[in-house]
Amino acid sequence: MNIKNNNLMGGGLKRIDLFEKIISLNSLFSAWEDFKKGKKKKLDVIQFEENLKNNIFELHRELKNKTYRHSNYVSFYIKDPKLRNINKATVRDRVLHHAVFVILYRVFDKLFIFDSYASRIEKGTHKAVLRLNIFANKVSRNNIRNCFILKCDIKKFFDSIDQEILIKLIKKQIDDQNVIWLLNSIIKSFDKGIPLGNVTSQIFANIYLNELDQFIKHILKEKYYIRYCDDFVIFSENKKYLEDLIPQINNFLENHLKLSLHPNKIIIRKYRQGVDFLGYVSFPYHKVLRIKTKHRMFRKIGVKITEFKNNNISKKSFNQTLQSYFGILKHCNSYVLKEKVKKYITMKLGKN
Repeated sequence: MNIKNNNLMGGGLKRIDLFEKIISLNSLFSAWEDFKKGKKKKLDVIQFEENLKNNIFELHRELKNKTYRHSNYVSFYIKDPKLRNINKATVRDRVLHHAVFVILYRVFDKLFIFDSYASRIEKGTHKAVLRLNIFANKVSRNNIRNCFILKCDIKKFFDSIDQEILIKLIKKQIDDQNVIWLLNSIIKSFDKGIPLGNVTSQIFANIYLNELDQFIKHILKEKYYIRYCDDFVIFSENKKYLEDLIPQINNFLENHLKLSLHPNKIIIRKYRQGVDFLGYVSFPYHKVLRIKTKHRMFRKIGVKITEFKNNNISKKSFNQTLQSYFGILKHCNSYVLKEKVKKYITMKLGKN
């Protein structure tokens, strides 16, 4: 996501300028350039681009006149590895989502805690896993003492987000009624919760769960806490202490956000036993790729090899996919696994 000019709220644009900033032609054309990356061969993207200027100008007019209405979604399922319901908006709606995301990010990101790692610049899964190792080493005094890690995730998070609560949280920072009208149009375009397919859902999720972050950091006063989307971990030398945190956190989620912890995904483990978090299993002196992640990687590489051999993707695209997986392996102890991947690729490419 191309995000520039973080000086939106002080010394730069005022809050009342946000709506004009979002719907400006410059913003919408910039959002288009960002949106189309990696999608140029998609039929709906090709069709939109064929009449690009008219489509963008018409979107701008509708937004300016406040006649814009969000279109319906196309719903489908993907297996990654569990079955996920994805809801896909039209191209013009998704272009607008990108423009909205850029502005909302500038407004809200500085309000988030340091150790929130999803959908943020210079954050991500690898930084979160590295932070886990740092926190675990501090709590264990470099592995001299026990370090217990409480790991939780939120039950049906995206489906369970309360739209009215989300809008109220946004209103705490944005008093431009035109922006609220627009965000309300996007949020209420979905029957319940927020859709996985929207880029706006990434910032909405962080706005929503920032309330949990602030509670854990400033009310519970937990120094060692990391969140990535709806997964989070807390560190302590005392297992009973972590057990006592669980009902406090769940009560806050239920009473303030109408959410709940997933009862089957509340885990407390010793660091030296290995902690499964964001695709890696971390130990005091090494980390390995999660077994499910490893199986998914082989499966996806196999699919890409088939597409490449059938001339459905270019050699450049195929190599980029392989490099992304080798990049994942660089972040863990994976020499043996890397060699297996290389042999697998050679074997599959050699088949007729």
